[in-house]
Amino acid sequence: MSVLDLFKLEGKTAIVTGGGRGLGAQIAQGFAEAGANVVICSRKVEACMEMSEKLKSLGVESMALACDVTKQDDVKNVIEETVKRFGTIDILVNNSGATWGAPVVEMPFEAWKKVIDVNVTGTFLMSQAAGKVMIEQRAGKIINIASVAGLGGTDPRYMDTIGYNTSKGAVITFTKDLAAKWGQHNIKVNAIAPGFFPTKMSKVLIEDGGDKILEGTPLKRFGSDEDLKGAALFLASKASDYVTGDILLVDGGSHAM
Repeated sequence: MSVLDLFKLEGKTAIVTGGGRGLGAQIAQGFAEAGANVVICSRKVEACMEMSEKLKSLGVESMALACDVTKQDDVKNVIEETVKRFGTIDILVNNSGATWGAPVVEMPFEAWKKVIDVNVTGTFLMSQAAGKVMIEQRAGKIINIASVAGLGGTDPRYMDTIGYNTSKGAVITFTKDLAAKWGQHNIKVNAIAPGFFPTKMSKVLIEDGGDKILEGTPLKRFGSDEDLKGAALFLASKASDYVTGDILLVDGGSHAM
């Protein structure tokens, strides 16, 4: 097998939560370009449907489904519909996310709960449901989207988001522990920790603190529409078959500062 063959995804089926826009859409497109069939799901199914049609134009099969990852019935439906349509679930990307900016003493409890429920509980519920299929197959790749914000504290002048940071730290530990638990089933569990990418979620943060962020980024730029594709493809493909429990930082080097 040539090295390029290690990165092909023909015949594979991937689920990308929150895949209708932002980082999820970038990852979904990368998978489709590599030949995978892609199921896109989120609460905003219209955006998923638009992205799904775009992926079909690349010559793969795609399906858009409504899903609130905090609701077990929605999660169960996505898994069942994917297996019904494609027969397998080879790759799961837990990308759906939420954030809330507020000083710690002003953080509303409901806002805290929403962020934790989407980012942590949603990742658990999707992994648990897809994992049942992967265990039966004795194969699977799970990619959780963490964040450099989950590695430690952040400057409150531009990122006063304790709920988000806490949730992404939890995703990192969840990734490592699930990798330890499911390695016996030939399921690889890894995470990507992106730095700052211009998305709808990060728009205000970058507008308010962009200069400060770039000061602490060795490459002196934000992430682009292409910068996550290769990292996600590596973790989804045969190229990473001996990699599990790892956190791949895609942040322009900001963690090194």
